[in-house]
Amino acid sequence: MLHTLQTKQFIKSDIQTVWDFMSSPENLEKITPTYMGFKILSDLNNSKMYPGQIIEYYVTPVAGIKMHWVTEITHVKNLEFFVDEQRFGPYAFWHHKHFLKQVDGGIEMIDIVHYKAPFGFIGRIANAIFIEKKIKEIFDFRYKKLEEIFNLQ
Repeated sequence: MLHTLQTKQFIKSDIQTVWDFMSSPENLEKITPTYMGFKILSDLNNSKMYPGQIIEYYVTPVAGIKMHWVTEITHVKNLEFFVDEQRFGPYAFWHHKHFLKQVDGGIEMIDIVHYKAPFGFIGRIANAIFIEKKIKEIFDFRYKKLEEIFNLQ
């Protein structure tokens, strides 16, 4: 069973500035809670993301258990959207779409995540108990960090 999380945020900035920040894989650590132990393993060389880019990292989402995660940037439309998909990692399925749109006074950013927990029935129970809450917590943290970076200046 697939689960969906959708978030929306208004950012007081211009499209190029927000795009440059969000499309730089090196900024992922800035918008991820420190307790997640997020560490990029790939050599990014300050590059912008591109279709086919593989990003390898470690995360520690639950009980100090370090997990290896590999995502691929599958689609990029400059200044509009990009998609990352898990290739290896903690989920049975992970597909994350990031949309940016110029609106009056700033940028509307919408994220849509479709995911499936691993381990069938046990995964569905784990999702109900803590996985869904943890994902929301991570996106709430990201929302607050982006507020600090762009909207509280």
